[in-house]
Order: sequence, then C-alpha cells, then structure tokens
Amino acid sequence: MEELIVERVGSLARLRLNRPAAINALTHGMVRGMDAALTALEADPDVAAILLTGEGDRGLCAGGDIRSLYEAPRVTDGLSMAFWRDEYRLDARIARCAKPFVAVMDGLVMGGGIGISAHAAFRVVTERSKIALPECGIGFVPDVGATWLLPRAPGQLGAWMGLTGRILGASDAILLGFADHFLPAANLGLLVRALAGLPADAGRAGVASCLLGLAKPVGPASLAPHKALIDRCFRFDRVEEIIAALQAEPGEFAAATLADLQAKSPTALKLALRLNRLGRAALRLENALELEYAAARALVVGHDFYEGIRAAIIDKDRAPKWAPDRLAEVSDGWVDQALQVTADRVFPAQGGTT
Repeated sequence: MEELIVERVGSLARLRLNRPAAINALTHGMVRGMDAALTALEADPDVAAILLTGEGDRGLCAGGDIRSLYEAPRVTDGLSMAFWRDEYRLDARIARCAKPFVAVMDGLVMGGGIGISAHAAFRVVTERSKIALPECGIGFVPDVGATWLLPRAPGQLGAWMGLTGRILGASDAILLGFADHFLPAANLGLLVRALAGLPADAGRAGVASCLLGLAKPVGPASLAPHKALIDRCFRFDRVEEIIAALQAEPGEFAAATLADLQAKSPTALKLALRLNRLGRAALRLENALELEYAAARALVVGHDFYEGIRAAIIDKDRAPKWAPDRLAEVSDGWVDQALQVTADRVFPAQGGTT
C-alpha cells in the first residue's frame, strides 16, 4: 500500500497521507515523498493549489512514527537524526511553498502532524479536530517548528500548550494561531471541488476567497476563561516557578494543569520552556527548527525519550520512570549544552539561521 498518494483533481494537487491504521503517522519515506512531490508541483504551471489530507476517519496525522525511532540506533549520526533533519526541512519548505498550500487538520493532529500542517498558508479545522503537542509526556520536546508557533500565541497560552500537552479543539487552535478557518467535516468534499475548479493562476487570493466562502463561524474558545490564570502562572522562565505559581492558585483548572506538569519528564519540561523563550526571539522558522534539532541530538542519546515511548506505546503501562525524576536535578548548564548547534545542522550555516 502506498503510504503517500499524490494525485491531481482539476487544478488541485492532492497529498493524501495513507497509513490510516496508524493515524497516518509519518515515516521517513512519507517525508521524502512529500518533498519530492513539492519539487514537481511547485514547478507545474497547471497547479493552482496543494491540499494535504489524511486517509481514514481518525485524523490527519498522529505525528512521527515513534516506534521506528525507538528501534533505531541511539546515536547522533543515525536514522533518527536523519529523519528529523528531513522532517524539519519539509516543515520549512511547506511554510515557504510557492503554491498556496492548504492543510485540513481534521481529527487527530499531533507532533509531526502539526509540522506539516500548521506552517501551511491555509489551515482548516473541523469539529473533529484534536490538536496537541504531547512530546514532554514521552521525554521529548515540542518540535517541527512548534517553538516558532507557540511563543507567538496570545500571552502564555503557547507555553501552557507546549508544557502540558493538552489537546485543543477547533476554537482553541484558532485562538492560539495554529489554524485559520473552521469548516464542518461534512463539507470537506465541497472544499476539494471548489479548489479543483480554480483557475491555475488563482493564487493565494483565489484560494483565500474560496475558503472564506465555505468557512463557518467557530464557537468560543474553551481556554479564553482561563487565559488570565495561564498568563500569571506561565510568565516565569523557570519551570519550578511555574509550578509554585500553580500551587498557589485555587480551582480545578490550576490543579489539573499542575498534575499535567508533574507527570512530564523534568528534562523535557526544562528544555521545552527554554526553547519556547528562545523562540520568541527567532527571526525565522528555520531558527527555531535548528535549535529543536540541537535538542533532539541531546535527547536521542538520553534516557527519557525511550522510556517515554516504552511507557506509551511499547509496554503501554503509562508509568514512565524519568531519570532524573526531579526538576532540581536538571541543571541550567545541561540545558545550555543541549542547545548548542553543531556542525550537524538542518540548514546550511551560511543561511544565517542561527
């Protein structure tokens, strides 16, 4: 079975992720296939737009194929780093795509699924959308350019999302800047037909007009009533201070958020928060991706990434044993060292991306 289906419908080029049993989790072959497809499609004068969707009814993409990463050699020059390098380059390429790129974020969209959709020119969510960055729960960090997106969310909502790993619905995804348009899932077929009927030279204005004509009002964001609390508690640059602030807050939301953080890898939390703060100053998406890649190099030879995957999908006991298991044991010096960009890069050094 083809893992990626590339097809033309009128003037529309479709990229269909085709691993429905795995919620279209990305393999290295899928990443390479999308890159090759974009090379051809961007040069095709008869293509008006590119549409990304996922096969099946469970979601666009559950993220990277982490089982294969778990089984890969745990070295900085192995298959895992090659996958992340190519994946991050694809994420940046989608952001710079010469053709209007439309991503349908229907169903579950996590981790790597966000990388190939939330950087698109047009992001569509539905009532079934479940958007999340759960990486800190498997001993990793929000990546695929998430540390470019999260710091640009209103207030501290991005820091909250990245550290807690909570799932967002359509309204919250739009509030945080991960999506643009809401469309009922039943109307997605109308979107395909409308885009396929565009003239080849419609450009972004033509695609935007098409989407505006089909989009529906989205309901209120569930996070809006909690934004003030999130801003108060997540304004700090140390995870320990965020936890102390949450402990001082009354109410169920603060307690649930605190429980979320206390279940995560301390190493991942500290690294993720530092990446979030550095992402504020990033001049380009590529800046954030380069630092994320440096973090991945540090984590691929560590303990927590593999322990998190073991607990989540190998043994499925949901009881990871983090090492170290206390925030105080993760030093600022280690975080500094983990984020040192080396000669092994995602983008050429002369590109000025770090």
